[in-house]
Amino acid sequence: MKAIQFTKYGGPEVLQYIDLEMPEPRNFEVLLKIEAIGVNYADTARREGQYVVDTPLPYVPGSEVAGTITKVGSEVKGVHVGDRVVTLLGSKRASGYAEYTVADSRALIPIPESVDMNAAVALPLQGLSAYHIIKTMGRLEKGETVLVHAAAGGVGTIAVQLAKLFGAGKVIATASTEEKLTLAKEMGADVCINYTEEGWEKSVFEATKGLGVDVALEMAGGDIFRKTLDCLAPFGRLVIYGVASGEQARLYPSGLMAENKSVIGFFLPGIMKKQELYRNSLRKLLSFVDEGKLQLTIGGVFPLKNAAEVHRLLQDRKTKGKLILVP
Repeated sequence: MKAIQFTKYGGPEVLQYIDLEMPEPRNFEVLLKIEAIGVNYADTARREGQYVVDTPLPYVPGSEVAGTITKVGSEVKGVHVGDRVVTLLGSKRASGYAEYTVADSRALIPIPESVDMNAAVALPLQGLSAYHIIKTMGRLEKGETVLVHAAAGGVGTIAVQLAKLFGAGKVIATASTEEKLTLAKEMGADVCINYTEEGWEKSVFEATKGLGVDVALEMAGGDIFRKTLDCLAPFGRLVIYGVASGEQARLYPSGLMAENKSVIGFFLPGIMKKQELYRNSLRKLLSFVDEGKLQLTIGGVFPLKNAAEVHRLLQDRKTKGKLILVP
């Protein structure tokens, strides 16, 4: 089978389009014929050797796949050959940038007939992240204000919509261009702010009449983190789910005390360990799509062999919505 692999850490050029042996499902595993692969910042961090957990070499990146079951292991129950499913991969023997992969049958979620593979694969990583950042970690309450950075990205476009579905009173979106701000507005954002402009944080306070925001989604790090922390209202919660800038920010914990502010870390594999929480929330997201309540923005669909090009586009922030590879 064809796959993308890297044998050393580095830029997009280390991604190699090669032939690998077809994996064989064991026990509770199934063999998936992959039809759509989600591309994420986690994949670029893996490639650079900068992910939050070790990346062993050689490595086939990609954790987010949708496809059709072609073979099942001896202990598999509840799913069958021919089923259309979506999942996040946990196997160390094969991964997602490939024509086939093995996956834990207990982590598979059926795809509704009305939902296509590209839409389904946009949900496991970015959809679940947006869902749990807002609901599980951010503990959003009805009527509260939510600040979504990078609101035209894969997590951002979903987060803006979910915040509304979960009862936010106001959603403030930031992005780097007018085109991206227009997209955030189309997703349902009430206020749109260009974070590349000096003083964007003052615009956040103006939009909240000086009160600040109750829940903030932050994945840039550095100066954006510091200013976002300042934007929190009393009892506000800032949820960190990445450091895209590569710049770690210094935090002075005593500064949180006076107004009961919280800084919360989010890492999706932790949610994966709580199987019912993972499965129920992914089913809910698929139902939102099936019912037309959640609109997915596909930023581009590319051949698997062009993975290096897609990584460059993602890291240069030249994209909107979800990027997808197809074998």
